[in-house]
Amino acid sequence: MRHMLRRIGFYLITLWAAVTLNFLIPHLLPGDPALAMMSKMQGAHIEPDTYQKIRDMLGLSNAPLYQQYFQYLNNLLHGNLGISYTYYPTPIGPLVAQYLQWTFGLVGVASVLSFVLGTLLGVIVAWKRGSVLDSVLPVALSFLSSIPYFWLGLGLLYFLAFLWFPQIFPVGDGYDLFNTEPGWTMDFILSVLQHALLPALTIVLGSIAGWLLSMRNSMMTTLSEDYVLMAKAKGLSPSRVMLMYAARNAILPSITGFAMSLGFIVGGSLVTEIVFNYPGIGFLLFKAVQGIDYPLIEFIFLVIALAVLGANFVADIAYTFLDPRVRQ
Repeated sequence: MRHMLRRIGFYLITLWAAVTLNFLIPHLLPGDPALAMMSKMQGAHIEPDTYQKIRDMLGLSNAPLYQQYFQYLNNLLHGNLGISYTYYPTPIGPLVAQYLQWTFGLVGVASVLSFVLGTLLGVIVAWKRGSVLDSVLPVALSFLSSIPYFWLGLGLLYFLAFLWFPQIFPVGDGYDLFNTEPGWTMDFILSVLQHALLPALTIVLGSIAGWLLSMRNSMMTTLSEDYVLMAKAKGLSPSRVMLMYAARNAILPSITGFAMSLGFIVGGSLVTEIVFNYPGIGFLLFKAVQGIDYPLIEFIFLVIALAVLGANFVADIAYTFLDPRVRQ
């Protein structure tokens, strides 16, 4: 209990620091949202006092930065998230929720799949160390992971979507905008899955090698422990020794890394979403930065910070169950 109370205090302090940085960084960036909006009005009749009217319309303040900070905290505590400058006058909450569901469906499933496959392959490769599988698989997957995301995505897009299987792998968007209506219908679900295939494959191929190598190295150390040798001497089945004795303890270092990756899921996969024109939260963040959209940038970063802290807190709880030393 004392351990968990210390961790909760640490997370509260970290949350305050994240909220403070979340406010300061966008406001210290160069640029002016009002000028960015005026630049989109080319060809329209612009009055001399339009600049100040736009600032008033967007709720931009000329008050000192510390006063804006306390106003930001007050609005945050009261759930007043503001409106988006880029998608004016859309409120921030519904806008982020709309894009976040696509990111959860794509990046979330792809990250979990990558972790599960990479961890299982790492266990098998370590158990069969010195074999052909151990020599070939880590090298092949490491080569794929060394390719930058955008090159890997563009390569898959060119060969699979344009040259070889254009009917199977569509290009852009989260579903077929012209022939499918959103809803819980089989046509819509199949369209969503079809449009997510290439982005998900890019994420899995780009990250699976890290989980494999991490689990393999941890397994190699665990397999030499006395309790594993004792389990083998007792005549237990190889699968039970591999999974219940070796893998269960070897996976502990990967738990924190997996928790971090789950936390960053809400940030989306920026490069992948841009390459495939996928309507995720990373693509929304890119648009917000382009439009100097302070409220949208701040809320997206706040959601990412909360998700990372929450995922690490869940990892701390998981450690108490997986490692008896933490409970003591």
